[in-house]
This record gives sequence, structure tokens and C-alpha cells, in this order.
Amino acid sequence: MDNRISFMNDYSEGACEEILRRMSEENHAQHTGYGLDSLCEEAKECIYQEMEMREASIHFLVGGTQTNRTVIAAALRPYEAVIAAKTGHINVHETGAIENSGHKVIAVEAEDGKLTSCAIEQAVLTHTDEHMVKPAMVYISNATELGTIYSKRELTEISDICQKYHLKLFLDGARLGSALTCSGNDCSMSDIAELCDVFYIGGTKNGALFGEAVVILNPDIDRDFRYMIKQNGAMLAKGWLLGIQFLGLFENGAFYRLAEHANRMAEKIRTCLKSQKIELFVENQTNQIFPILEDHLLEKLEREFEFTVWEKIDETHTAVRIVTSWDTKEEHVEKLIQALEKEE
Repeated sequence: MDNRISFMNDYSEGACEEILRRMSEENHAQHTGYGLDSLCEEAKECIYQEMEMREASIHFLVGGTQTNRTVIAAALRPYEAVIAAKTGHINVHETGAIENSGHKVIAVEAEDGKLTSCAIEQAVLTHTDEHMVKPAMVYISNATELGTIYSKRELTEISDICQKYHLKLFLDGARLGSALTCSGNDCSMSDIAELCDVFYIGGTKNGALFGEAVVILNPDIDRDFRYMIKQNGAMLAKGWLLGIQFLGLFENGAFYRLAEHANRMAEKIRTCLKSQKIELFVENQTNQIFPILEDHLLEKLEREFEFTVWEKIDETHTAVRIVTSWDTKEEHVEKLIQALEKEE
């Protein structure tokens, strides 16, 4: 067993106490299957209240890759494609799941992991006729794969360009909690609901055992969506367990509290890195940190800590990814800080 302290990801731990307590209370109760139960309805009501609107359809799916594949397959016709950042999750980390559904990902350059309205427009204008796939959706994530976030202005600009070219806007919210609670954020859940055709609220990476809540604002995407969930292997027979996840996260504010904790732990590490004059591969305020370490320091840290090697910068420096979670222990953060400070 690896006894190193892990900063690999934000889904290594089980679930928050609110969810475990709810699961224990409901463990011997009988429920209707496939998400047609009262717990899922209660969870949907919590999300409606959070969005401050009811003009949406909410579905609970088991994981992020299934969610991305199902949403995109439901939204696009066979000859249509989705625009995403080159660093986007659907382009890099889902083993061609979107292409396997029959749709091309149009990958474009994106500064700090964020798409811009100009990049989207350029992608549309370079796909000119029926001899090429037709761009019909834009995929963004908030927070991005590089931990950056979209401002309300940026999201509005993207929404506007999508409307201009009749593109559906899909926001991957696997780390939406971190994005909404970080310093500098000016977007709310209701802003996202107003500007997107579809988005999802991530539970897996923010204190749930598993699960993502898909919020569909565009009725065209929602048509027969449950058929798409089932066909893509994302429908859970014990669907009430998904309802419990989001009840636990939203009925008493745990969704935001847990995300704030992850961000706060990351900020302590970020402050230390800056005090040690360690450069960052990308600046952000969420729970992913990308320091550029001297290789001798990286080798030393890897004896005690586990994180992801991100990119080789030069012969003597490597960028790594450090991720804090809803359950990251402050004493583990302090140990990492102490190890970094010993390099003075």
C-alpha cells in the first residue's frame, strides 16, 4: 500500500457525512427504481430552488464521462460536431467516448483552458459546407481542466456567439462547486442556468460517492432524454441513491461548504508556493494548483506526496498538478508546506 499523502485528485475519499447519514436512514426503505422515486424528486426541488427557476428538466446520471457522452449524443444529429478546447475533458480524457457516439470533437486552441467567442466563431466559419461536419454545440467546463473559471461576462459572450450561430451551449460542471465558491467568481447557479442550454452539477468531485445532476434548459435536448440515458449505460437501477447524493449536498448547503474547504486548502498551498517564489504553470483560484518545480525538488516531494506530473517545462523543471478535495486534511497541507519551506 502506498502510504504517501495524496494530492492526486478530488475523488479519492468516500462521501460527506450528510450523504452517509441519509443513506443509512434510507438503507432498508423500498424505493421505485431508475430515478422515479421521491428522493430524486426532493433533490430536484433543492436544485430548482438553487437556480431560482423551474423551467428546466433535471436528470441524475452516474458519472462525468457518461454524462458528457449522453448529453452530446442527445443534442446532436449524426453529421453534427461539438467545439471544445484542446485541453477539454471530452477531447483529452474520455477515451474517444464522444467520437464513439458518432460525433467529432472540433478541438481549438484555448488560452488557460478557456474558450473564447472569437475562437468559437472561427471554428464555425472554417466549417463551410456539407463536405465537413457541422458545428452545432459548444462544450466548456467550469472550472476548466486547468482550474481557471469563466466570468459572467465571458460566459455571456460565449452564449451570445452560440445564439448567433445556432449552437447549443453545454457547460461541464464536474468542478462547478469549486468554480462557484472561489475568489474572483461572479457567476451564480442561476446565471449559468440563464446562459446555457444544458449544464451539469458535479457530485463525484465534491463530496458525493458518485453522481452528476444534468440540468436541461433546452427542450430539444430533453426530448426522449431518458432513452438516451439508458442506451448510454448511465441509468442506475437504484436511482434513489443518486437522489440521496444531491439531497445530502444541497438540503443544508454542503455543496458549497465542501467546495469552499477544497479551495481554502488549495489557497494555503498556493500562498506557500508564491512565498517560495515557485512559478505557476497557470494562475487560478480553484482547487487545482500547477506549480513548476525544479526536478530535484520534485523527486524529493514524491517520496512523501502523490500528485500528477503535468508537463515537462525544460531540462530541469516540471509542472505538476496538486489537487485538494472536500476532505483534504489541514495537517496534510501543513506537511506539504513544511516540505516546500525546507528548500529555503
